[in-house]
Amino acid sequence: MPKKIFRAPKSKFGRLFLGWSLVVGGILGFLPVLGFWMIPLGVVVLSADSPFMRRLRRRAEVWIGRKRNRRPEANGDKKAKE
Repeated sequence: MPKKIFRAPKSKFGRLFLGWSLVVGGILGFLPVLGFWMIPLGVVVLSADSPFMRRLRRRAEVWIGRKRNRRPEANGDKKAKE
C-alpha cells in the first residue's frame, strides 16, 4: 500500500475550509504562486462531504476514462484501419 502524501483534516469544517480555499485560490490561478491545478484538488477534498462535488468529480473521472480508452478508428483515422 503506497504511503499517503497528503492527509485531509479529520473535521468536516477543516475539509470544507481547505477544499473551498483551494477552489478559490485556483480561480485566482493567473496570479503568481497560485495555480489552476488547485481547482481539481479542491473538488477532490470537497467530494468527501458534498454529494454535488462527489457527482462532479465522478463525471470528470468518467469523461477522462472515456477519452483515454477511445480507439483511433472511432475518430475516423483511416491509417489506424489499415
